[in-house]
Amino acid sequence: MAQSDIRYRTRRGTEISRAADPNDLQTSLEKQWQDGLGNGAMTKLNLLASAALLVTFANRMNAPAAEFEYPATERIDHYDVHHGVSVPDPYRWLEEDVRESARVRNWVEAQNKLTYGFLGSLPNRDTIKKRLSELWDYEKFQAPFKAGGRYYIQKNDGLQNHFVVYQMDSIDGERKVLFDPNKWSNDGTTALGSTVFSDDGRYVAYSIQEAGSDWRTWKIREIESGEDLLDRLDYLKFTSVAWDSDSKGLFYAKYPNPDPSQKFQSLNKEMKVMYHRVGTRQDQDVVVFYRPDHPEWGYQVQVSDDGRYLILTVWVGTDDKYRVMYKDLAHPHAMPVELIGEFENDYTFIDNEGPMFFFRTDRDAPKGRIIAIDIRKPDHTQWIEIVGESDEPLQGADVIQNLLICSYLKDVTTRVKLFTLKGQYLRDMKLPGLGTARGFDGKRTDSETFYLFDSYATPPSVYHYDFITDKSKLIERAQVDFNPDDYRTEQVFYPSKDGTKIPMFITYKKTVRRDGNTATLLYGYGGFNISILPSFSVSRLGWMELGGIYAVANLRGGSEYGQAWHEAGKKQNKQNVFDDFIAAAEYLVKNNYTSPKKLGILGRSNGGLLVGACMTQRPDLFGAAVPQVGVMDMLRFDEFTAGRFWVDDYGSAKDSKEMFEALRRYSPYQNLRSEVRYPATLVTTADTDDRVVPGHSFKFAAELQHAQAGPNPVLIRIDTGAGHGSGKPTSKLIEEEADIYAFLASALKMDF
Repeated sequence: MAQSDIRYRTRRGTEISRAADPNDLQTSLEKQWQDGLGNGAMTKLNLLASAALLVTFANRMNAPAAEFEYPATERIDHYDVHHGVSVPDPYRWLEEDVRESARVRNWVEAQNKLTYGFLGSLPNRDTIKKRLSELWDYEKFQAPFKAGGRYYIQKNDGLQNHFVVYQMDSIDGERKVLFDPNKWSNDGTTALGSTVFSDDGRYVAYSIQEAGSDWRTWKIREIESGEDLLDRLDYLKFTSVAWDSDSKGLFYAKYPNPDPSQKFQSLNKEMKVMYHRVGTRQDQDVVVFYRPDHPEWGYQVQVSDDGRYLILTVWVGTDDKYRVMYKDLAHPHAMPVELIGEFENDYTFIDNEGPMFFFRTDRDAPKGRIIAIDIRKPDHTQWIEIVGESDEPLQGADVIQNLLICSYLKDVTTRVKLFTLKGQYLRDMKLPGLGTARGFDGKRTDSETFYLFDSYATPPSVYHYDFITDKSKLIERAQVDFNPDDYRTEQVFYPSKDGTKIPMFITYKKTVRRDGNTATLLYGYGGFNISILPSFSVSRLGWMELGGIYAVANLRGGSEYGQAWHEAGKKQNKQNVFDDFIAAAEYLVKNNYTSPKKLGILGRSNGGLLVGACMTQRPDLFGAAVPQVGVMDMLRFDEFTAGRFWVDDYGSAKDSKEMFEALRRYSPYQNLRSEVRYPATLVTTADTDDRVVPGHSFKFAAELQHAQAGPNPVLIRIDTGAGHGSGKPTSKLIEEEADIYAFLASALKMDF
């Protein structure tokens, strides 16, 4: 995810049977070596060892399921009744927190012993890890930004566990370390979260993430000295932080401190908007706003660039449907005033000109538009349209150089347009090519901005854009050990089950032959109004170096084509997402990219649900499946931590019998059936995942091991000291990717 191939791999496949003789394999390998097809460093001495190892591996992969001894997992007689229907849940006990439950902890240890033992025995695992480490070892960076009169950039030298934050007096100036999270823990499990800089450039508030948990601790650092103040804000989650105009304090939102024994499992409610004065204790913070009659409300806080207004964006779930309030900070004792009073549409605050507030909204514009609301005349009949709806969905907007810089998607690639604050179109920004551009931060008085551009086979590049000259200048390009010209990316549009055209990107080395025999990895997400944009991934490059094809389907449920695209993949329409993914797999098979036995599928979180649902609905279509940190029990997801927010996209079994039946029809855990031959499966999760609690994956893996018919392995890889994904150190990322690719290579019988 390189011009050079992985070392010690042959370029011509060898068929291996259970009865294969190591001496026969030695002859074959030696012939390849003599023909120059193997690695020149391979000697006759290790040829026999390699052949013996391949035979051992072949025997193990071809062994009947009975020979694969899974840890014993107790099944219990537990049933839940939903709308008069009794539903079994034989592994309910696996929902218990691994930190608090000895029996779950013992189960995790037994499963990990099996999984890591198996993965460690795969003949190419160490080779894959070595090559991934080589590929990963390049300088990485984020788009620079300017704050408080200084420039900042996040960079990683290559294999550092975390990015380092540097500050500069000018974009070309000397770099001084502001944050180096690599020094915060020996194992890399302590990470830097967000940073928020005060306007005067004196302070930066920053969050610390432990072991991948969503809970954050916030501190304040004096930028000039690099020293932390004594201020500390504990147990913050799902909140922004905003400085007031004089840098004397900051606003944030907070849930009550959790019970320590339940902090990774319990539901999050009762959020309050708070104000913290620099130099005081957190227990002295003042409540700015709280609605005890609406414990489900959550808040994002933002202070307008002129420092006059506190904007409160109120949310109840994952849908972009917000209420909006504002507080005039010129009047310290004033209560927040309601501006938008219902959860019906997106209202994302952009900027203001005095009492004129600019918002991105999808009200009366499913693909988005920009409006201005005069807070002195807030009735919607007085709203002014600044930038009307386009055929291309509006993804975001900001005000820089007194211009609206608007980011759009055209067939899942970025377009950027500039408008005046009156809505007059000025020009399109010239981007380096077809791909994804992100960044574009700045204040309305700035005359410059920065952005990062990349694509599937285009490494990240940082550009400086000058609004005066309308010129983009390349500042830095990632130097990765591969030749982009060796790869091809194509975008296709294929019909889903109902005839809807779905876009898909397919990337591979130009030497790959479309003969239906190439191992292919299909990725998808399809939910929560999230677009999956073309982006460079060194781990996916590693997969293509192995000779594999990498495909990404842009499923319904995302925001690739606006609100209607999202609505077509949520709640009762969720089956459309699975149909889209299945149709993507069928397209790849029909058009000779691959075959079912050579096709692997992968997805994370909501994408883990996608993989779980599709492998249970069409087990015949896939050779391997990797559901990562997935939502697997759709009847109980809203009982834990952030799960209650997801009812916007999924609905809930509590809503109605119809919604319950819709969820039960595709819920992966409830749809596993005995005596079905499911694809080789590697489930992944982590013990500190408090976003999608690991009980989802635990129960699914246990039921799949119980149900599996045939030889395909069912394993679960449970990371320790890690969470849902964010903040994971580089060392853990490489280990996980090496395990996944070694598993896929064995399951899909890749020849390399």
